[in-house]
Amino acid sequence: MSIEIVNESGAKVDEPSIVSAARFALDRMEVSPLAELSVMLVTLDVMEDLHVRWMDLPGPTDVMAFPMDELESTRRPDAAESSPALLGDIVLCPAFAKDQARTAGHGLMDELHLLTVHGVLHLLGYDHAEPAEEREMFGLQQRILDEFRAATAAAQRRDVQRSNDDRLLGAAGLDGGQGPEPT
Repeated sequence: MSIEIVNESGAKVDEPSIVSAARFALDRMEVSPLAELSVMLVTLDVMEDLHVRWMDLPGPTDVMAFPMDELESTRRPDAAESSPALLGDIVLCPAFAKDQARTAGHGLMDELHLLTVHGVLHLLGYDHAEPAEEREMFGLQQRILDEFRAATAAAQRRDVQRSNDDRLLGAAGLDGGQGPEPT
């Protein structure tokens, strides 16, 4: 799966983590590993311009998704036959997301992960205009985020354990190197 990320927002964020959240969501939604996705992080001004131009709504927003028009029939997993495709673009606004994260009581990266998954679901044809659609999309979004957080925490625990094991083996001289210096 090819995921390109471009940060033109000026915000320092963990870009690989955003790519991981997108990849995780696409994997969970069983999107072809040959699919391509673009994620762009932009300033408030750029997001406001996009929001006005494409949604005819004033002010900036947190996330926008631009699916490839000719591919709409291959998005959702319950749609007929999916194929490798350029899914489209997700545009995130970290400055807008920062305020939302504060209001929600979590960090900016948690908010950007949520918005990334939200954008992926929009690219796959999910929407939240109607109450039933909103329940479906937001339920799926939460499930993916919960699984992503659990997988990320498990990977971090494995990394810490591996580092501790390596340090202990090195101290005991069992790392294949020369071991500790004699005192």
